[in-house]
Amino acid sequence: MISAPLTNFSERLKYATISTYLELFASGKVRDVYQLGSDHLLFVATDRISAFDYVLATGIPHKGRVLTQLSLFWFDFLKDLVPNHLVTADVNRYPGEVKSYADQLRGRSMLVRRAEMFPVECVVRGYLAGSGWKEYKASGSVCGIKLPAGLRESDQLPEPIFTPATKATTGHDENISFEHMTQLVDPEDSRQLRDLSLAIYKKAADYARQKGIIIADTKFEFGRTASGITLADEVLTPDSSRFWPADRYSPGMSQESFDKQYVRDYLEEIRWNKQPPAPALPPEVARKTGEKYVEAYRRLTGRELDV
Repeated sequence: MISAPLTNFSERLKYATISTYLELFASGKVRDVYQLGSDHLLFVATDRISAFDYVLATGIPHKGRVLTQLSLFWFDFLKDLVPNHLVTADVNRYPGEVKSYADQLRGRSMLVRRAEMFPVECVVRGYLAGSGWKEYKASGSVCGIKLPAGLRESDQLPEPIFTPATKATTGHDENISFEHMTQLVDPEDSRQLRDLSLAIYKKAADYARQKGIIIADTKFEFGRTASGITLADEVLTPDSSRFWPADRYSPGMSQESFDKQYVRDYLEEIRWNKQPPAPALPPEVARKTGEKYVEAYRRLTGRELDV
């Protein structure tokens, strides 16, 4: 068990023999991704947390484990609906010298197939929140989709809507219309991604509601492998979704959540100007955020987190 949040796995490898064996493929806001041969990647979910497009100076206890283990749960839950990129999360089946780091990797890593990723995030919204709520207030539409007048913040939409976004390497992702998406992705692939995203959301949202959680919105990432269109990256986690407790749902206002909205709210309270350097979080905020992530995992899976 790691006693403190793990925020920089690559630093642990910097002077180790494994650093000559593993090639850092990409380092994102939360994940460090290593190349294993030509066909596989090792995803390592750290405990880093980002808000307003900046990685904060404080890690969240157990966050990387929640992201990984919840994604594994959903990959299995959705396996009859869509193929995914997972090979194994069993560190004993990892290749070569990677096994030397089993203690750090266990519970927070996945060996996956490389995929040719589509250059869009596939966002599905079942409720009016976040950037969707802001856009609706300004225009009555979200990503070009006209919605009924008079909706309130956090209202459930008549039907879930597909609202894609570009993947920004820096700064904010940009919400786009489906028509714009078809200029970036083959139109037939775009239609398949839209239909698949909506089907995944509906199946997951129905299940989650039975467990006392509303999935207000979420984003998926897909790639192409030998299996065709493949679900990749993380799936239906507190980082990629808005999770609301169903028993406290009250439309017309912002909702209590099991995701990083708690951190965003704290940063708004201290009036951070959203410019670097990103502030550190007080221990209490980090602890409570970690508890929210773990509680989401417990409710959705019915299991205790493997720490």
